[in-house]
Amino acid sequence: MATIGFGKMAPRTELANVLVTIESLTGLLGLALATGLVFAKFSRPTARVLFSRVAVISPWEGVRSLMVRMANERDNRIIEAHVHLALLRTEVTAKNVTVRKVHDLALLRDRNPSFALSWTAIHPIDERSRLWGATPASLAANEDEIIVSLTGLDETYSQTIHARHAYRADEIICGARFADVLTRLPDGRMRIDYRQFHEIVPVQPQTDRNDRERPAGSS
Repeated sequence: MATIGFGKMAPRTELANVLVTIESLTGLLGLALATGLVFAKFSRPTARVLFSRVAVISPWEGVRSLMVRMANERDNRIIEAHVHLALLRTEVTAKNVTVRKVHDLALLRDRNPSFALSWTAIHPIDERSRLWGATPASLAANEDEIIVSLTGLDETYSQTIHARHAYRADEIICGARFADVLTRLPDGRMRIDYRQFHEIVPVQPQTDRNDRERPAGSS
């Protein structure tokens, strides 16, 4: 593609030289184009966001809340990360038509200026929430599904990345919180242990201690 390779044979006429020149230029341009396509394919940033295997519902600051934990598996940061939670629910309209509706779930904080370690997204389940009064039985009966989508700017490539995860009704655990993954070392530094990332701990919803407890691993 990129060499002429005359050997013992060489063009003798003007037309043959023009043909060899066109062939050489075409080969060089083809090689450059193929190299650019391959480089663009492999240099495209991909979001390596780790989502917890389950979502949990437990008290947070005295309010029953839905929590989802995420972690950035890359060594860099996701700049201006934005997370969005949506509820997919099977409902019956006034005309007795079964539809699959999408409801947005408001978060206490839906943006993170520098997502580096872990992040716990919290949706307070108050009177305005579509999850108000939800139980494991009602979640299953309504075929509820929580969709989590995250977008942000890759710090290295300055390109937008996307990540998405879905939680079915049987993957939403009531009366539990995420195990703590942050510990303080003797020298004062913080350490994050991803071995406990997916672990959950049962809680007593009516105890004051758990109502004041901070979601483990949020940053």
